[in-house]
Amino acid sequence: MQLAVLYEDNHLLVVNKPPGLPTMGVAEDRASVLTVAKDYLRDKYNKPGNVYLGIVSRLDAPVTGVLVIARTSKAASRLTEQFRRREVTKSYLALVAGHPDQQSGRLEHYLRKDERHRKMHTTNASAPDAQHAALSFEVIHTVDDTQTRRDTSLVRVGLETGRKHQIRVQLSKWGYPIVGDRKYGSTLAFPQGIALHSHRLVMEHPVRKEPMEIVAPLPAWWPSVVIE
Repeated sequence: MQLAVLYEDNHLLVVNKPPGLPTMGVAEDRASVLTVAKDYLRDKYNKPGNVYLGIVSRLDAPVTGVLVIARTSKAASRLTEQFRRREVTKSYLALVAGHPDQQSGRLEHYLRKDERHRKMHTTNASAPDAQHAALSFEVIHTVDDTQTRRDTSLVRVGLETGRKHQIRVQLSKWGYPIVGDRKYGSTLAFPQGIALHSHRLVMEHPVRKEPMEIVAPLPAWWPSVVIE
């Protein structure tokens, strides 16, 4: 498997993550972004042995788009601090079922892990282990399909916090689940993965201290009306 590289230098490797590939943390016999990226660098630069890579943020396995990987421990430390301080701007595109009743706004919930079902759910602020989650949204395109009854909307999402499955559970709780995301209530199929794409990321280069903007094009299997 090959990764689509969006940016590469001695400090960073930024890829356009494909669907179905976990970021990291899987069994040794399973591929992940981390293992595939290490193989890529090992082959490209003819490096025997272990290759250092630091994962500084993650995308869920069915999600596509921009994913930043550090190539040095210094870069990893500095990028982790940027993410911790919320100095990184992350923008996602989500194709959701239905037409939201608001064109723009903010969603705020408290999330909690459901270990038994391996998912997240909303809860109240006083619940044990509750995590605050907030995002902004803007509806940028709607599609009416009277024949198939697949009315959908393209929504731009800006993350304010970085909780597990955050966009997926918050949009579902709002009443507009992401297309293909059966874990969180979608009844509409999607060709590959789910219709959630990490589209744009703005950060400071960890060494050169220059602003960077990385944009990942939408996958070809997204509806042409959305891509156009």
